[in-house]
Amino acid sequence: MSRRALRRLRGEQRGQEPLGPDALQFVLPDDDDAEEEAPKPGLGGRRPGGAGKEGVRVNNRFELINIEDLEDDLVVNGERSDCTLPDSVSSGNKGKAKHGNPETKQDGDATKAGSPEQENGLEDIDRILERIEDSSGSSHPGPPPLSSRKHVLYVEHRHLNPDTELKRYFGARAVLGEQRPRQRQRVYPKCTWLTTPKSTWPRYSKPGLSMRLLESKKGLSFFAFEHNEEYQQAQHKFLVAVESMEPNNIVVLLQTSPYHVDSLLQLSDACRFQEDQEMARDLIERALYSMECAFHPLFSLTSGTCRLDYRRPENRSFYLALYKQMSFLEKRGCPRTALEYCKLILSLEPDEDPLCMLLLIDHLALRARNYEYLIRLFQEWEAHRNLSQLPNFAFSVPLAYFLLSQQTDLPEHEVSSARQQASLLMQQALTMFPGVLLPLLEYCSVRPDATVSNHRFFGPDAEISQPPALSQLVSLYLGRSHFLWKEPAIMSWLEETVHEVLQAVDAGDPAVEACENRRKVLYQRAPRNIHRHVILSEIKEAVAALPSDVTTQSVMGFDPLPPVDTIYSYVRPERLSPVSHGNTIALFFRSLLPNYTTEQL
Repeated sequence: MSRRALRRLRGEQRGQEPLGPDALQFVLPDDDDAEEEAPKPGLGGRRPGGAGKEGVRVNNRFELINIEDLEDDLVVNGERSDCTLPDSVSSGNKGKAKHGNPETKQDGDATKAGSPEQENGLEDIDRILERIEDSSGSSHPGPPPLSSRKHVLYVEHRHLNPDTELKRYFGARAVLGEQRPRQRQRVYPKCTWLTTPKSTWPRYSKPGLSMRLLESKKGLSFFAFEHNEEYQQAQHKFLVAVESMEPNNIVVLLQTSPYHVDSLLQLSDACRFQEDQEMARDLIERALYSMECAFHPLFSLTSGTCRLDYRRPENRSFYLALYKQMSFLEKRGCPRTALEYCKLILSLEPDEDPLCMLLLIDHLALRARNYEYLIRLFQEWEAHRNLSQLPNFAFSVPLAYFLLSQQTDLPEHEVSSARQQASLLMQQALTMFPGVLLPLLEYCSVRPDATVSNHRFFGPDAEISQPPALSQLVSLYLGRSHFLWKEPAIMSWLEETVHEVLQAVDAGDPAVEACENRRKVLYQRAPRNIHRHVILSEIKEAVAALPSDVTTQSVMGFDPLPPVDTIYSYVRPERLSPVSHGNTIALFFRSLLPNYTTEQL
């Protein structure tokens, strides 16, 4: 006997059932012909007959207005997915509808007349509706501000995807319009954050690369990549191919080991030198995908507490792949995404900073117009890292303050404070690094005032008297960031600050002499990580300023200037080389034919 006939026998009419806490909870049928078997309200939302199809659990009848959206959410690629409403909507019914397995257990006591739940049913419903309203009204989309909660090196997953930035510039339809059909067809073992695998890539199989947790102490976790025996053999073949100076040998190796990271990095450089930027970027993305698939389950890209020792050769590939991907992103016009990659590289070993990302992070922050982040980094790290002693930070931070003061949405007192701080820090920067001014004006095609160019403090002697290491840092900064100073408003502000500094110099300010003595002591010789950064930057002015002991040694793109205290986990086996025999004729043929061996005699 149907429920409708049973109600008629009892003399009940629809809509006169006792109103309980679950009175507004019912299930929407999946088909139009299921109306005859609609469930009775207040009985736990179970579909009659147990047909196996599940509907949408709704607590508020007014949500039926947007039921088309709910129906669309349930259908993905032509199939009905298992989903439930948020906990804030279904509070009081937790555990009844999770992943398509609603509980059918019902408490008969809850529907008896005169029970406390029935008497307070309306109050419970009002409380539920108030909770829904509060949760919807108090929620704010997006992550909380970076300066309020997160670590200064905290990396956000969404900013590692360049599509996030491109969609902000050009719209989602322009960016993702051609990608959606391809993404449905790709089949890869896992979803990654650093790159999106492409259907044109070779089928992925584990190349023998893995990651191990070395130790955890003081809230930090130390990891290391590892090569199994098969990957070590591929690494040995790669080194032989590099020594042959023939890129085709690397191509042959990638046919058998398509996800060998160092081969992908080296071939990417070869493609870039041949102006094939698209292929070069594709190879770097494939290398990142290979390494991310090898991550340890506890390794986090975003926490800022995971460390990779650059002294281990297996870890260097990850550093270099991230750096090259960051460079491609900056050239592609995605400075915000490049900034996130820069933070990620710096977070892997912030104390040693093997790629010297502190020489670059200020530039990316200014290009991304993330002035607050640059100022916050300077304020938090100045005490223990002396960032003001780097020319790039000394000039970029006051520029960030000035650009911040130009924003119209700031209160007047904040604008005044930012402008005052910008002028103060710029005076300190010009006093500490007077040799930056004239080259900067020359880059910007600005002719300086005669009182400035002829003054002993800013004249040509200021640039000539700089120590070689300081000249290298200045050349690196100007070659990379000079175009940020070309705006007329910035030049007018710089002119005012320069005249104020000249007045202080002529007045005999003791800070001028103190800065001169500091320059002579601090910049005797640049450390190895700065040289490594200059080589990777490929800025001509900075590369030309490298010392001779760096330029005379061979530099490999897959491992530029390796640390002198390298930690080797395995050693390359010795092989017979004509050089070791000292055979002059063999050495001559070797210089002509890199693949030549003594067995050919």
